[in-house]
Amino acid sequence: MCIVSLFCEVHDFFLAYEKWQALQCLPKQTPSESRGRPRRKPHPSEVMTLLIGFHHSGYRTFKHFYLRHVCVYWQTEFPLLVSYTRFVRLKQEVLTLLTAYLAATLGECSGISFVDSTRLRVCDNKRISSHRVFSETQIGRSKTSMGWFYGFKLHVVINDSGELLDVALTPGNTDDRQPLGKFTDKLHGSLFADRGYISKTLREIFAREGLSFVYKVRSSMKPLEVSVSEEVLLGKRTLVESVIKELKTRTVLEHTRHRSLKNFQVNAVSALIAYQLLENRSLAEV
Repeated sequence: MCIVSLFCEVHDFFLAYEKWQALQCLPKQTPSESRGRPRRKPHPSEVMTLLIGFHHSGYRTFKHFYLRHVCVYWQTEFPLLVSYTRFVRLKQEVLTLLTAYLAATLGECSGISFVDSTRLRVCDNKRISSHRVFSETQIGRSKTSMGWFYGFKLHVVINDSGELLDVALTPGNTDDRQPLGKFTDKLHGSLFADRGYISKTLREIFAREGLSFVYKVRSSMKPLEVSVSEEVLLGKRTLVESVIKELKTRTVLEHTRHRSLKNFQVNAVSALIAYQLLENRSLAEV
């Protein structure tokens, strides 16, 4: 997607959001006028566009993307560019807008859904003891099949086309089954998961709500009573793993250079939006 098309989509959403906010919220108080010349700054739609565009650019760090690409090649498209340091402060102001935009881009459930989680490290394991940025949060050392890490978990639910249906961000030591109650409000048909989601109780609760919860069982357990089609679709659960791989490789979902919790959230939400807007995902649909 070209940067002009991306800006048009983002700005259309911004106008719709402002219209909704005017109807639902109290009017904002006009700030008192400050002395001197007002400082220029880019429009929130431009800030959102650059944040999402970074995750489509192929750059591994936003600083290099902003200084070496945006400030060099896109000065005409974004005439109110500011210094990199000031832009880092400005991007925290659009976190609410980005979160609302992500909700607007989520796909629709087709009756076939897959759920999985992935770790999001906030620092290398060698620097855990000296890490201070997230010291006031509830995250700690956690362990997955990939080993120990320090950071968060991203829980994702997708449909059979690879579109995100819902996401949740939790501390790394959160049980994978905990966010499922939040997801099921938007789901119907069948939900497929791996062995980390084994729960007879949840399966019975979801069945009463009309949702078939199917997961892989351990070799020592009795096989689940599922239909032939559900057994086949359970084998297609690797689709959600492919989505997670796309998120981490193409849209730079994870990196270990965050300097605040808000910056981490902005990066994660922008990456999820960028994935939803990808024109050609290298995924095989079910």
